[in-house]
Amino acid sequence: MSETLADFSLGKRPQAKGVIHKVGVVGSGQVGQEIIRHVSQYGLDVVFLDLNEQILTQAFDQISIQLDEIINHWGLTPSEKRLVLSRIKGTTSYDDLADCDIIIETISSRKKGTSLDARREIFRQVEQVVREDTIISSNLSTLMISDLASALEHPERAIGIHFILPMNKTSVVEVVRGINSSDYAFNQAVKFAGMINKKVIRLNESPGNITTRMMVTSINDACEILMEGVASVKDIDKAMRETMGYLFGPFEMADRIGLDKILKYMENLYQEYGDKKYKPSPIIKRLVRANYLGRQTGKGFYNYLSGKPVDQTVTCAVIK
Repeated sequence: MSETLADFSLGKRPQAKGVIHKVGVVGSGQVGQEIIRHVSQYGLDVVFLDLNEQILTQAFDQISIQLDEIINHWGLTPSEKRLVLSRIKGTTSYDDLADCDIIIETISSRKKGTSLDARREIFRQVEQVVREDTIISSNLSTLMISDLASALEHPERAIGIHFILPMNKTSVVEVVRGINSSDYAFNQAVKFAGMINKKVIRLNESPGNITTRMMVTSINDACEILMEGVASVKDIDKAMRETMGYLFGPFEMADRIGLDKILKYMENLYQEYGDKKYKPSPIIKRLVRANYLGRQTGKGFYNYLSGKPVDQTVTCAVIK
C-alpha cells in the first residue's frame, strides 16, 4: 500500500467546533492569577496577556507561590506543580491568543468607575485575532456584558463569567447571558465551568449579578452595626461565620478582596441603582483614604502579619 500518514492528513485535522483546549486570560492581577492557576490545574493550557514582561514575571512568580501554599497543605506534589506551570505561558502580544477557545478579560484598575472603554478596547483587539467560534468573556462584577459586547462585530459570542474568590474554596461561577449572547456561547461557558470543577449559577445580566450585590450590602450592614457600637469587628465576623455558614465574615471578606475594590463596587452599584443600601459606609471611605486596603497593604479591618490577621485595626477613633 502506498498510502502515507500525509494522505490521511493526520495531525492536520481542524479542531472540532466546541472543543476547549486552551484558555486566554487578559490581565494578571489577583483575580487573573487565581483563574490562570485554577484553570491550568485542571489540565487546560493557559495563555495570559499583560502590559510588559515585568508584570508577566511577577504574575508567574505569584502563581508559583500560590502552588507552593497548596503543596504545604498536601493538595499538590512538586512534580504536579511543575506540570501545572508548564501549561502556563505569559505574553504581551494579542497574536498569541489566536488559537484560544475561550478568552477571559480580567483587568483590574484602581480608578473609579467600571473601566468600560478599556474593556471594550480589549474585546475589539481580541476579536481581531481569534477564531470565529472563540468565546469572549469578562469576569464582570458590576458591569453588563452587553455593554462590552457592543464593541464586537459578533456580539453573540460574548458571555459573562464571574469567578468567586478564593477559587480553591468556592464551588460556583456565575455565567451571565447578555441580550445578544447565543446559546452556543452560553453552553460553551457552562461546559468550561464543568471542566474546571465549578457549578454554574445561570443569570440574565444585571449589574452586580447575585454575589456582588449581596456581598456589598452585607459589608455595609456590618459597618452599620460596628458604628452603632453593638459589637467588635472580630465578633461580627464570628457571628456570621458560625451562624450563617460563611467561609469568611463580612470584614474578613472585605479585607481579602481589597477595600478599594469594595468601595468601587459600592459606588458603581449605587450609581446604577440609586439605592441607599449600596451607598458606601463612611468607615469604608475612611479606611481607603488612609490606605488601609486589607491584606494587600497589611492593614484593613484587621492588621496582618505574613498575610494572616493578628488583631483588629478598626477602633472608635477610626469609626468617628
